[in-house]
Amino acid sequence: MKQIKLILALFAILMGASAAQAGGLFKFGPKVGLTVNEMHFNNKLLDSDNKAGWTAGLMTEFRVPVIGIGADLSAMYVRRNTRFLDQNGISDKNNRDYIEIPLNIRYNFGLPVVGKVLTPYLAVGPSVSVLTSRKSFEDFRNKSVDWALNFGIGVQLINHIDVSARYGLGLTKAVNAFTDMDGKAGIQGKNRYWTVSVAYLF
Repeated sequence: MKQIKLILALFAILMGASAAQAGGLFKFGPKVGLTVNEMHFNNKLLDSDNKAGWTAGLMTEFRVPVIGIGADLSAMYVRRNTRFLDQNGISDKNNRDYIEIPLNIRYNFGLPVVGKVLTPYLAVGPSVSVLTSRKSFEDFRNKSVDWALNFGIGVQLINHIDVSARYGLGLTKAVNAFTDMDGKAGIQGKNRYWTVSVAYLF
């Protein structure tokens, strides 16, 4: 849990630094969205369907004046749904719930004339997800902590509405087989997911 404490410490630093700034550089508000998750396996015995889920939580954003660099940090409840398919067409469902904490470094593009109405940006950063649902299903075990690297694009409208799309590349295994049943021992899966979300920032 040291990794989670580190991210929470970064969250506190962001809040403290931004609170000392003027001019509305720090924003905070609710965030909701949809996810599409696919499991990437290390063995061709299994495949995965894209399945939709959802996410909801809180987001904070901080911008450095003039240069366009900023950061956002969120605490989100996430439902990731997955359907496994073996070579015989037999499927298993694995619906998992997480608390996800993504931290993104952002570059905001300052546009002339429309900059106060529309600000596009690029984002990249790590994400840690802590499992809150069941750990075992069928012949597999869900891992308690899942790390990913996010790549995203977005746009902020009228300085309050933040719309984004990001791709999460799982860095650590999210599930692994723990029995030798059906020759599945040693099979591991990593999350691959898209998240489309909207936040309202005060």
